[in-house]
Amino acid sequence: MVHACFVDKMQVMQDVKNKRVTVAGLGRFGGGIEVSRWLVEQGARVLVTDKEPLEKLLDSVKKLDGLPIEFRLGGHRTEDFCSCDLVVTSPAIPFTNEFLRAARDRGVAITTEIRLFVERCNAPVVGITATKGKSTTTALVGEMLKSRYNVHVGGNIGGSLLSKAPSIGPDDLVVLELSSYMLEHLGTQHWSPHVGIVGMIGVDHVEWHGSPEKYVNAKKNLVRFMKPNDIAVLSEENEGSSSFARDTKAKVVRFGMNGRKPFELELKGAHNQLNAQAAFAAAQELGVSWDQAQKAVRNFRGLPHRLQIVHEANGVKWVNDSIATIPEAAIVAMKAFPAGKVIQIVGGYDKHLDMREMCETLAKSCKAVLTIGALGPRLAGISREATERSADIKESGDLPTAVSMARKLAAPGDVVLLSPGCASYDQFTNFEARGEAFAQLAKES
Repeated sequence: MVHACFVDKMQVMQDVKNKRVTVAGLGRFGGGIEVSRWLVEQGARVLVTDKEPLEKLLDSVKKLDGLPIEFRLGGHRTEDFCSCDLVVTSPAIPFTNEFLRAARDRGVAITTEIRLFVERCNAPVVGITATKGKSTTTALVGEMLKSRYNVHVGGNIGGSLLSKAPSIGPDDLVVLELSSYMLEHLGTQHWSPHVGIVGMIGVDHVEWHGSPEKYVNAKKNLVRFMKPNDIAVLSEENEGSSSFARDTKAKVVRFGMNGRKPFELELKGAHNQLNAQAAFAAAQELGVSWDQAQKAVRNFRGLPHRLQIVHEANGVKWVNDSIATIPEAAIVAMKAFPAGKVIQIVGGYDKHLDMREMCETLAKSCKAVLTIGALGPRLAGISREATERSADIKESGDLPTAVSMARKLAAPGDVVLLSPGCASYDQFTNFEARGEAFAQLAKES
């Protein structure tokens, strides 16, 4: 289902020169920086608004220093959304936001940075989505395709490609990691990439989308508008991904572990082997051989916060997997290491997901489970009730306390694993900040 109220003027607003444009959401990590700069370069009159105050956005504002941009920080004003020609919204702002509703009611066109890019992109696009694993798969497919093409990687990984669009030729390839938020907005454009990879599909971002079904429905926009000569690369092992075949007219290519030659990887875990198989299934369709793919990814060491070894001392490995913000990801991370050797830190913000399977699995297979954050007490309670529990369960409260406890529990051969299975928002700005804090605490041993 597409939000028809967004479909639209932006199909014809290719020229933003002299248009009044409101950029909604600068972000503490600068999500709106590149699109604001690009709009100024196109001759638009730009106002940037964010609900956060200047002191929290100072680093982002400084990156736009000297540009003719008006800032409205510390809150939004309805008139800024209604008196402009165009709103460029952060994809993290939901359709139901009161200020976006006001803009729609006034007939103001609404778009996003990723929409602006795909409208101007002349190259074929390989799009990747998943509940977990999409960043690593995006990086892997980018590496594989570089053996044959001039490749540009962006979207939810690697930053904006908008300013580079004029220099991206039709013989190049663009690889985009696409979140459910981005795909929700792209659905209004009836756009899907030429090649789409759908990894593991679970449940996430229910608060934003409204229900698990609406979350999955947004993901389906990756393949929903494909043509028969396009390619949908779907998992044969994950039911959620596999089911997307019913929602596309594209050629369907399956990936999985069964019967496939494994890649030699630096990356740990069966899930990363599966990510590599997904990347290769797409790359092969674009002419990349297995040998070329293997050479491209042999020394790929992974992305930060994804089973990243951040410290080793006294025979103990400290592993940052802060990206694990759903329970399924925490289970997968634990299974990348020997049973009984993992001291796992879990917990954080409550996204109202079912945590029982995670708790029971970790209680059975870990050496210890240390809980933190808002969900910490609940996770500890569920874990202690596990029928096959062998792990030591401890409520740590916060990350520094958990690291201190882990240091006392760890013996040579053990792994201290931050793979929380929860979002970070109760104690950290985002999962990156949580992972960086863990790495720093680990190195203080």
